Amino acid sequence: MMFEVEDLAVASPATVSRCGMVYMEPEDYTLTLLVKSWINTLPEKVGQNSFIKTTLQSLFDSYLTDGCYFVRKNCPELVITVDNNLAQSCMRILDCFLTPYIEDDIKKVTKEMIETLSAQIKQIFFFAFNWSIGATTTMLGRDRFSNWIREKIYIEKVNFPEGKSLYDLNFNTKTGEWESWFDTIDKYTVDTKISFNEIVVPTQDSIRMKALAKMLILNGKHILMPGPIGTGKSVYINQLSFYEMPEEYQTLKMTFSA
Repeated sequence: MMFEVEDLAVASPATVSRCGMVYMEPEDYTLTLLVKSWINTLPEKVGQNSFIKTTLQSLFDSYLTDGCYFVRKNCPELVITVDNNLAQSCMRILDCFLTPYIEDDIKKVTKEMIETLSAQIKQIFFFAFNWSIGATTTMLGRDRFSNWIREKIYIEKVNFPEGKSLYDLNFNTKTGEWESWFDTIDKYTVDTKISFNEIVVPTQDSIRMKALAKMLILNGKHILMPGPIGTGKSVYINQLSFYEMPEEYQTLKMTFSA
């Protein structure tokens, strides 16, 4: 006898386990399947460009599996991850860069826009790759991953400042250049009207953390920001969510206690 479940709206984990669902270990399938599925979701005009599509496929084929392997062997993590999630994180960041290329009734994607994307696609890929595959490790791991990925950048003949770390630079799609994270914000001046304990001076860590978080949130991507105690995570997230998001965004703050 077989029963078909109508929905899982109020299902408990025990109920879900009895619905005939098949669980597969991440090791049982390759990252190639994720990449193939994601490539099929590219914005229409982007997917129609054979150069962009082929380049993305080639970059993933060349570096995704090797990058995950390098992280597992050389880069300790604060929170343990799995390869398929790191790969999907890379694709989500790429999605953020590709959002402007989604057409609607008002916005049209021009030939010039596609040509600009074609010229920047490798830079965008390595930026997304660095902040996904190499984002979950410690400072020691970042040093190791930075050296590894810089070699790949030079292999692909991507224009990148000599001796710099990919963690220290943002890729500006408007100028097509790598820039310091400090160049992405206005010059900071202390507001003399606030008390001393309310002063938050921007640092490279705070700038890039908020920039990446904002980009992902504005594009409907979920984020999780773990880190050591006392490094300012809550302060930066509060600053971003309450003061730096567009007006249509509202923040609901919840606290969990052990």
